[in-house]
Amino acid sequence: MKTKFSEAVGISVPIVQGAMQWYSRAELCAAVSKAGGLGIMTAKTFESAEDLRAEIIAVRKQTDKPFAVNISMLPEHAAEAPPDDYFKVCIEEQVPVIETAGRKPDQFIDMIKKAGIFLMHKVPAVRYALSAQKIGVDAVTLVGTECGGHPGMDGVSTLVTINKARRELSIPFLAGGGISDGNAMVAALALGASGVVMGTRFLLSQELHLPEAFKARLLAAQETDTMLVLNSLRNTMRSFANKTAMQCRELEDGGASLEELLPVISGRRGLQAMQDDNPDDGLLALGQCVGTIDEVLPVSEIIARTMDEAKDALSRLNAMWEAE
Repeated sequence: MKTKFSEAVGISVPIVQGAMQWYSRAELCAAVSKAGGLGIMTAKTFESAEDLRAEIIAVRKQTDKPFAVNISMLPEHAAEAPPDDYFKVCIEEQVPVIETAGRKPDQFIDMIKKAGIFLMHKVPAVRYALSAQKIGVDAVTLVGTECGGHPGMDGVSTLVTINKARRELSIPFLAGGGISDGNAMVAALALGASGVVMGTRFLLSQELHLPEAFKARLLAAQETDTMLVLNSLRNTMRSFANKTAMQCRELEDGGASLEELLPVISGRRGLQAMQDDNPDDGLLALGQCVGTIDEVLPVSEIIARTMDEAKDALSRLNAMWEAE
C-alpha cells in the first residue's frame, strides 16, 4: 500500500508505532520497521543524549529500514537532557525521521531541514496542525481524545479531527487514537489520513516485554478502563484507570498544587511500577482501543494481520457498491 507519507519516508505499509516513553526501545522500534512500518523511539526514555545515541546504534544493528525518534517538548516534570542535545544526536546519527511533540519546533526547523531529515509534528487539533504546516514541517500526526498519552484539552474524537484535517491541510497527516486494527485503519485512510499511528496495540506486542501482571491487566481491560488526568495542569493525559490515576484525579478535584501532584504523577514512579510488575502504581498512558485487544502477538504478525483486515474491510465496502 502506498500513500504520500509512506513514499516520503520509504516504508511499505502506512503504519507508525506510537512513541511510548520507557517502552519504545530498540527491539520494538526495529521490529516495526523490519515489518514495513515506521518504528519510533522516545528520546525522553533516556537520561542523556549519549544514551539515546547508543539506542540508535542498537536499532541500526537490527535493521537498515527507516525509523524515527520522538522528541517531546511537553513538560514531564522529570530530570532529562534538554531537547537541543537530543536533536544534535539525531542529526549526527542521521536519523531518517524526527517526530516532535509539545511546543512547535520552530528553533530546530532549519537544522533539521539542512540535515535532510523528514520532520513530523504531533498535535491534538487541526489548528495546531495548521500552525505546524506554516513553519514548514513535512507531516503532522493528529491524535483524538481516544489516544493514550496526551490528547489535548478539547475532547474531540479522531474521526472528527482527521475529517476536518482533510479539508484544511495540504501536507500529509497521520491519524492516531482508537486505531488498533485494519478496520480502523481503513476508516482513517478513507477520511484522508496518509497513515495511522498505533501505540496501545504495540504496547501488547511480544517485543515490548511487559511484565506478566501488566499484560494480564491490560488484556482484561475494556474500553472504559482509561481515564483523563492532569487537566488541572493543562497537560491532559489519558491513563490506565488504576489506583494511581484515581488518586491523581482525587487530588486534582481537591485543588492540589503541582508540588502535591508530583509524587503521584512522576514518570519515574511509572517506570518503577513496571519494574516491580505493579500495574496499580504509576500513571500508564493507555488508549481506549485497549478494549479491542485480546492477545499479545509478535510485531510482524500485528502488522500483517492489520493489513489483511484492511483488505477485508475494503472488500466489504466494494461489495456494498457492487450490490447496487
